[in-house]
Amino acid sequence: MTTALPLCADQLLSRFQALDAFLREHQALWRPRPFTQLALAWETEHPALAHWLRQRSLSEAEAAHNHPEQLAAPAPFPQLARRAAALSAIGELSTVALPAAGPRLNVDVPGRKWQQIEAFASHLGFIHSPRHWLDWCAGKGHLGRRLLQPHSQQLTCLEYDPALVEAGSSLSQHHQLPAEHRLQDVLDDSAAQQLSAEHTAVALHACGDLHVRLMQLASLKGCRQLAIAPCCYNRIQAPQYQPLSTAAKASGLQLSIDDLGLPLSETVTAGARVRRQRDESMARRLGFDLWQRQLRGVDEYLPTPSLPVSWLHKPFADYCRGLAELKQLQPGAEPDWPALEAAGWQRLAQVRNLELLRNLFRRPLELWLVLDRALFLEEQSYQVQLGVFCEQPLTPRNLLLLAERR
Repeated sequence: MTTALPLCADQLLSRFQALDAFLREHQALWRPRPFTQLALAWETEHPALAHWLRQRSLSEAEAAHNHPEQLAAPAPFPQLARRAAALSAIGELSTVALPAAGPRLNVDVPGRKWQQIEAFASHLGFIHSPRHWLDWCAGKGHLGRRLLQPHSQQLTCLEYDPALVEAGSSLSQHHQLPAEHRLQDVLDDSAAQQLSAEHTAVALHACGDLHVRLMQLASLKGCRQLAIAPCCYNRIQAPQYQPLSTAAKASGLQLSIDDLGLPLSETVTAGARVRRQRDESMARRLGFDLWQRQLRGVDEYLPTPSLPVSWLHKPFADYCRGLAELKQLQPGAEPDWPALEAAGWQRLAQVRNLELLRNLFRRPLELWLVLDRALFLEEQSYQVQLGVFCEQPLTPRNLLLLAERR
């Protein structure tokens, strides 16, 4: 783990404000998306950096994807990388002794998911021992069952999918645990009735609105404790980000759905086959993008729908014609298809390398978002700690908020 320390009450606001200033100052570098724009405004201001990035290969971009801060790129890249790293530095939360898992408790849980559950569970260092766990967006309730000490605690699991509720209930009965699995849409008004002051609510990678809803309802109902590892900040119903804390509401930073996707662009789990499919799909889309600009006579990106993987088996020309038909474009003169396909791959290499500058701001933006949540909980009379609960290769979404009623 990192040698930095987790953030406590007296550091939350100052770190948020420093990140806020950094992100606002450099919006012109991280907001534009190279995938949708042939040229980026910042390239005229930093031509040496733009040229250096554009001449690199796709494999070089891939190698630097998870650690762009290590690149020896022209200015201002190294300076920004150092500042981003300093502002993003955050340490591991204290670990707690975790009783051994019951026999066969991890059956039916993928290995990586079980490791995440173990790591999450081993960092819930509350001052007062929890009495009643509430597993939010619980799925089959694997996390709740791992936390539950059956002779002194109870467990309630809330889940939207009836099949998962039934499967989770069967598993808890099989292990003879005092657990109740309830069917609940947590975004529905009725969800408030499921929380009470005695609950310690936990959410491991509940997306966007789902974990924000938990924070709001838990505050309203006076839940004793909260442990949340946020995920998918862009999975929200509002057209743009709705700040939670007083500090974030006072900030001039307005975040679109696209902006909120930036922290999620870091991937560590995709296998080689999935990566190949992703690359081919993106290269084809970028090739099509060059063609559609000619067809329409409009030098603008045209959003296209998600396509089945089977489309990648079509010849490139048929792929483009099919996509043009979907978008109701009038076909013009046929291009040189092999040259256009090659241009798509060349553009993918440039896009991925140009994104390395944007990627320096992934963690600062994510920390800004999670600190907004931490400051909101502080305002609701919780004592809050923020730190990491596992190494980044296990999951890039490794930030954990611990909150306990004062």
